[in-house]
Amino acid sequence: MSNKSVCICDFEHHAKRVLPKAVFDYYFSGADEQETLADNVAAFSRWRLFPRVLRNVSRMDLSATVLGQRLSMPVCVAATAMQRMAHPDGETATARACLLTGTGMMLSSWATSTIEEVAEAAPDAVRWMQLYIYKDRALTHSLVRRAEEAGYKGIFVTVDTPYLGRRRDDVRNRFRLPSHLRMANFESPDLAFSSKKGYGEDSGLAVYVSEAIDPTLKWEDVAWLKRITSLPVVVKGVLRGDDAKEALKFGADGILVSNHGARQLDCVPATIDALPEIVEAVEGRVEIYLDGGIRRGTDVLKALALGAKAVFVGRPILWGLACEGEKGVSDVLQLLREELHLALALTGCRSLKEVDRTLVRRSGHISKI
Repeated sequence: MSNKSVCICDFEHHAKRVLPKAVFDYYFSGADEQETLADNVAAFSRWRLFPRVLRNVSRMDLSATVLGQRLSMPVCVAATAMQRMAHPDGETATARACLLTGTGMMLSSWATSTIEEVAEAAPDAVRWMQLYIYKDRALTHSLVRRAEEAGYKGIFVTVDTPYLGRRRDDVRNRFRLPSHLRMANFESPDLAFSSKKGYGEDSGLAVYVSEAIDPTLKWEDVAWLKRITSLPVVVKGVLRGDDAKEALKFGADGILVSNHGARQLDCVPATIDALPEIVEAVEGRVEIYLDGGIRRGTDVLKALALGAKAVFVGRPILWGLACEGEKGVSDVLQLLREELHLALALTGCRSLKEVDRTLVRRSGHISKI
């Protein structure tokens, strides 16, 4: 029997065996009853593919662009926090794997490697910065400036986290960073989440967010962010068409359809189900991306067919990182690339330009194409 991982679930099962329970729980868990966590994955099965045949798919082109940056495929790495809990090399290993694969990486504000360390590890990789807006706006501005100076190509501002969603496993585990780690982009122990103070009976991260992250965030702050940076600004965390229109009104350069990996508010829609409304509302004025629940190449294809320019994957990257560091991340990305290549070929698409809305229908809704 081979031990080779042949699907994302294989990587997940192995990661669960090797990671400490509190770490796996932190990476895996969703909010409250975790209904949306399950639905993010299950919702893709409610969409069916309608392949075209006899299209000569002997030559294929999977290349894509995100914010003007050319990538080998429309599968990018989402921002996931504190990656050195999964592997000692953490975010630097992920960045090197992205460079090897030819795709882009979004770095979390809460990384356990600095903005500069990740840039130095993979200077030629396409990198974007995920941003939380702190109560200390000067600190927030400094993160943006550091990202600019280190060659990052865009800012993805998270807008769905005025407070941290209630993740029950983290409360049970009284989650905090292992003592040898810190959020590397911050100097003070409190902001680095490495303080020795207790967090009571709650998740330490929930306490951190309530103390540090600005809950007064409003649409005008997107315009403020646009004023302080020359980088494109993508609004991350949109699930409604009217919010997508507001994002455009205040200058957003892109929209990431996201429910934060189902980690904030439970019982919200799966992102693949929310995507069509947002695509319709935006009317092609900016690029739209999607994260949440991507586990297969066919998932990627369905998101593209429904109007996403690219998708971002989070947990699968962590599972690969936990399994074999940089090689594990590369293996996950290569697996998704191979699955997408096959899905495109079997639906008669030689490039992403041939992917359109006619390829997908909601299950049970079969109409003439």
